[in-house]
Amino acid sequence: MAQPITDIKELKKKNDMRKKMELLVMKTQADFCKALESLEDSDYHFKVDRWTRKEGGGGITCVLQDGVVFEKAGVNVSVVTGTLPPGAVQQMRARGKKMQEGSVPFFAAGVSAVIHPRNPMIPTIHFNYRYFEVENQDGSIQWWFGGGTDLTPYYLNEDDVKHFHNSLKVACDEHDPSYYPKYKKWCDDYFFIAHRGERRGVGGIFFDDIDSPNQEEAFEFVKSCAKAIIPSYIPLVEKHKNDAYGYAERQWQLLRRGRYVEFNLIYDRGTKFGLYTPGARYESILMSLPLSAKWEYMHTPKPDSKEAKLIEVLRNPKDWLN
Repeated sequence: MAQPITDIKELKKKNDMRKKMELLVMKTQADFCKALESLEDSDYHFKVDRWTRKEGGGGITCVLQDGVVFEKAGVNVSVVTGTLPPGAVQQMRARGKKMQEGSVPFFAAGVSAVIHPRNPMIPTIHFNYRYFEVENQDGSIQWWFGGGTDLTPYYLNEDDVKHFHNSLKVACDEHDPSYYPKYKKWCDDYFFIAHRGERRGVGGIFFDDIDSPNQEEAFEFVKSCAKAIIPSYIPLVEKHKNDAYGYAERQWQLLRRGRYVEFNLIYDRGTKFGLYTPGARYESILMSLPLSAKWEYMHTPKPDSKEAKLIEVLRNPKDWLN
């Protein structure tokens, strides 16, 4: 694990949620990058880019690109402070946050990743887990957690999807049996490309504005979700990294990556927040985009094809575990 963003001497003085979350996102990044590198050709490694922002804090962006197994793999940590612009404050007020007008001091810590494999038989994974604090004029602190993990296959393998969802359900059930069905539906609804009438992938879990039952229990839930990332995904890479594929499968993969780009740039709330935050680091925000993608005018897969089978599921989400 790399050195934390916050000076280690300062971290040792603290035992608050900011410290706990920073250490969690750093460990999640380190463990996941190590697991991915173990599956990649030994000549390819993550480039580690440590950065700071003048407004406060910084981050570590790890990117492996043009590898044998992973065409582009990005895992980003950020621990930042600053002042929210009025537009961001208004967006949060619209979600029910009781915040003052104007600019608001904030703290945010999070880890996010998007993995674009080279082989079309390996799905793409995205995850993001974050903690947010804002300080009101009276000195009171509002805090909440958000995050989720979701899967975007190019070819549908139901056993893979069931394994993925079951791993997330186990993590949720450790805390509350109602979490998985609730956050699974939230994920299906959130990752919806409205102008295409389809989901980005086969879902997973997604949640935001989590501030109950209390801060410690909410943190432990997020911690369980983060620990579930490797067992939910790494076995799928191992299973399919040597699968055969041809030109047609590659072209379909590139078309589906185009849909991925559309969602991230048009609908994703986190991408928009990052791009409009003062001092934003665009290289890290846009690391989620694939190295290669394709758009083909009015493309429709052939009826009853493997590609059409995927589209059917993207248009009509399934309950994978029943």
